Amino acid sequence: MTRATDTTGHAADSHDLIRVHGARENNLNNVSVDLPKRRLTVFTGVSGSGKSSLVFATIAAESQRLINETYSAFVQGFMPTLARPEVDFLDGLTTAIIVDQERMGANPRSTVGTATDANAMLRILFSRLGKPHIGSPNAYSFNVPSVKASGAITVERGGKTKAEKATFNRLGGMCPRCEGMGSVTDFDLSALFDESKSLNDGALTIPGYSMDGWYGRIFRGCGFFDPDKPIRKFNKRERHDLLYKEATKIKVEGVNLTYAGLIPQIQKSFLSKDREAMQPHIRAFVDRAITFTTCPECDGTRLSPEARSSKIGGKNIADVCAMQISDLAEWVRGLDEPSVAPLLAGLQHLLDSFADIGLGYLSLDRPAGTLSGGEAQRTKMIRHLGSSLTDVTYVFDEPTIGLHPHDIQRMNALLLQLRDKGNTVLVVEHKPETIAIADHVVDLGPGAGTNGGTVCFEGDLAGLRASDTITGRHLDDRAALKDTVRSATGALEVRGAATHNLRDVDVDIPLGVLCVLTGVAGSGKSSLIDGSVAGREGVIAIDQGAIRGSRRSNPATYTGLLDPIRKAFAKVNGVKPGLFSANSEGACPACNGAGVIFTDLGVMATVESTCEECEGKRFGAQVLEYKLAGRDISEVLGMSVAQAEEFFASGEARIPAAHKILDRLADVGLGYLTLGQPLTTLSGGERQRLKLAAQMADKGDVYILDEPTTGLHLADVEQLLGLLDRLVDSGKSVIVIEHHQAVMAHADWIIDLGPGAGHDGGRIVFEGTPAELVAKRSTLTGEHLAEYVA
Repeated sequence: MTRATDTTGHAADSHDLIRVHGARENNLNNVSVDLPKRRLTVFTGVSGSGKSSLVFATIAAESQRLINETYSAFVQGFMPTLARPEVDFLDGLTTAIIVDQERMGANPRSTVGTATDANAMLRILFSRLGKPHIGSPNAYSFNVPSVKASGAITVERGGKTKAEKATFNRLGGMCPRCEGMGSVTDFDLSALFDESKSLNDGALTIPGYSMDGWYGRIFRGCGFFDPDKPIRKFNKRERHDLLYKEATKIKVEGVNLTYAGLIPQIQKSFLSKDREAMQPHIRAFVDRAITFTTCPECDGTRLSPEARSSKIGGKNIADVCAMQISDLAEWVRGLDEPSVAPLLAGLQHLLDSFADIGLGYLSLDRPAGTLSGGEAQRTKMIRHLGSSLTDVTYVFDEPTIGLHPHDIQRMNALLLQLRDKGNTVLVVEHKPETIAIADHVVDLGPGAGTNGGTVCFEGDLAGLRASDTITGRHLDDRAALKDTVRSATGALEVRGAATHNLRDVDVDIPLGVLCVLTGVAGSGKSSLIDGSVAGREGVIAIDQGAIRGSRRSNPATYTGLLDPIRKAFAKVNGVKPGLFSANSEGACPACNGAGVIFTDLGVMATVESTCEECEGKRFGAQVLEYKLAGRDISEVLGMSVAQAEEFFASGEARIPAAHKILDRLADVGLGYLTLGQPLTTLSGGERQRLKLAAQMADKGDVYILDEPTTGLHLADVEQLLGLLDRLVDSGKSVIVIEHHQAVMAHADWIIDLGPGAGHDGGRIVFEGTPAELVAKRSTLTGEHLAEYVA
């Protein structure tokens, strides 16, 4: 059979671009770009230039919205409602799969194994091959409790019904003592209440448990004890009712309420969340009042004795989950069981994907909430590596975060592998190593915030180098090694550190200098700091965790800047400070101080529209009549940090307390942020620098920063190095966990951990100056740093 050759090309092949016209999300300034499909496009630009607004808030958001609209109205009712992005025209979109840096779910029951389906496969494996056989896969799950029931059941036979006695058993794998958590809680009662006071006198010291609200009503009306009697005079039954009574229905003043003792109440409201997801004041209370100890019955494995008794080749499911994943992959390879061959092949592929992506050092029982942003992103990537989908748009948010230069090469290979299967890969990235592999580069800028949001360059890498954009100019920047390094003024002694994979490490961390801890991902850097240094007196640790805050929170509320400003407004106008808060008395009555009104249209997208009454200013009309130096409160919140710094420096608006905070915000490179910008719109790098600015006020001698270059443009890294130098020159000691070669080159002292990850790491492989590390080239870090400075 002969086939006619098509010389004209098929109409379907002409759709080879994603076209965006007139994008205006956040700070985008009517941006129009054409992105090639089935190619790797990298988006560059300074932090806050609009990269995420274009890639995530416009392209990916519209793709997801259009996919959601294909479902029935019934299904859409259960899905998040997405408003259409502000853009004139979007064409050529394909299904978008977003792999972002959001930390994985903060559910304390979630582990690496449960999040990636590896545990589900292992449970089936053990239910088929485990000896002795104990039951279905549920019998090996620490999330399923064992249930026993007996009683009468009604059976219908031959038109007659009759009652029969039946018993029912379901074996679950959950440890009954710790309920599958792996740890049990012990309460320090002195942190819950002051024994010498009565409840009415404010004995309770638990956040949110005041006698003025519902709790006061419940404690006064429950009748289990006298609220005017000091707690130390309670008898045994009263004390039990206050602390341990299970949830009981009561009636107070004709209202049906539920009373529960303090400890069940705390377990339900505070301890059901992961520690990292708590608000700071709740976390401080939990740290003070509750100690978590390994469950003595299951030894932290979370599993029941039956689940631990069933073994394959001498190992139970807890032993297998505790193994390093690279070792577990070898163990699975050694199982030769034709009856479960497809399952073993699937499990083998999944475990090998962990190793390919540089996460072979993790274990499946590692709680998902403890993964760093970079580890979480790579864990999410695993499910896409073996996928048979093609012609999909993969969207990555700085996939090189938390990666050693050695690991970046592997990540680049994975991105190219996804592209070569026929997918469009969009990457927001600052690292020159990843920009170098792009087929197409879009550079946004020129500045951040209102000074950004335009396309400065579009084309290939050679064109970017030749262009006069900030990224083009800084692409080949290389920080030089310092001629002289500072001398230490003392040392933080660490002896016998054995947290996680550390091998009995002894090290002296020099004080009074800029000390950089480095090593491949999983080599034990964070374990050394978290386990042996953070928590000491005078040590302030600033991590990359998300700032907890709603869309009502902004840089002014987070840093405490709004308090002195509100007081100044109140003093000048002779009114209460509460009037100048959009979250209390000063709120616009129409939108309750949110600035926007949400209209729920049932199954269609919820529409977010600017409040017409306050025009998005968030305050009531009468509040805006009060001025300070000719500006009302909404105008002050609309200023950028740099403008506000000038405004509060002199004249009637001179507020030294506010000026000090603004100085710190400008110092960490956030001069472009507006004071009233919702925290939910900040990038990862901006969040960490905001935390740094807030905590620079604390009286600490040692600052620990966890990868402060995250989300920083090459041009901003210089500013960060200047800030670190100023901190050290002011007499502070700065310890930085970092992979960025510019920070390593700038250090006074380097401590390199390794040589590998997981059980191949956990040792100090080098201590000394950057120049010595380059000269020796004895470690992976040394080789990459030598290559960088050369």
